[in-house]
Amino acid sequence: MRNSALEYVESTQRRKELAEFRTGDTVRVNWKVKEGDKEREQAFEGVVIRKKKGGVSASFTVRKVSYGVGVERIFPLHSPRYSTIDVLTHGDVRRNRLFYLRALRGKASKVAEQEEVEAVAAAPAAEGGEAKPAKAPKAKAEKKPKAEKGPKAEKA
Repeated sequence: MRNSALEYVESTQRRKELAEFRTGDTVRVNWKVKEGDKEREQAFEGVVIRKKKGGVSASFTVRKVSYGVGVERIFPLHSPRYSTIDVLTHGDVRRNRLFYLRALRGKASKVAEQEEVEAVAAAPAAEGGEAKPAKAPKAKAEKKPKAEKGPKAEKA
């Protein structure tokens, strides 16, 4: 059982607007960097290889290859230090943790992009009109036997 005071403090620390992204997505995190008395934003773009749950302590890990060297950075999900998380592409992966990408090089380390599926809603039939019947799947064509080669084929 959690203390209600602790829950209240954690609820004030959570971000209200969170970007919807998953493991395998390519994201750009605009992180606020403080240099002296000035503050600027620095973008970190890569593939999300891990998302860790845990309320206020939730985090995600982004991996990129910079000048041939793999760089990973862990970002707190509810941190006030980043301004935005931009989702560039959605990855088509089957796992939640993509640590196997660390061992891959070049094109092998690319995550396949998820195809956008257009949701085609079946429009209800208008009054007095009929709905179009669904198309039946095409039947497979029968294979023709190949002509035999050799002297027997020539005699027949």
